[in-house]
Amino acid sequence: MKKYLTFGLLIMSALAAVAEPPTLVAPIAGKRAARKPAPPPPIYRKNVQGVIPRAVRGGNPLQMLNPNAPAKYGTAEQSVVLDPDTGKWKGIKLFEIWF
Repeated sequence: MKKYLTFGLLIMSALAAVAEPPTLVAPIAGKRAARKPAPPPPIYRKNVQGVIPRAVRGGNPLQMLNPNAPAKYGTAEQSVVLDPDTGKWKGIKLFEIWF
């Protein structure tokens, strides 16, 4: 019985010597929680224009190529970037976002 008690005390003291002391850290008074950045403004359907959103919304994107299409599919002037000096087209507006 004395052997078990001595062996147990020896093991307990070895474990206590190996164990690290607990480190206590006091909270800093001036430190505050970081604020989350404000979310970006929402992009509504009326703010997004261009060929691709209009084709998705319109229902039949092939009507955008039809020169005799109904007015609900829009005109070419809404989809094309015009050069102010010459009046010729410079490109197609794929996406156009208004803020």
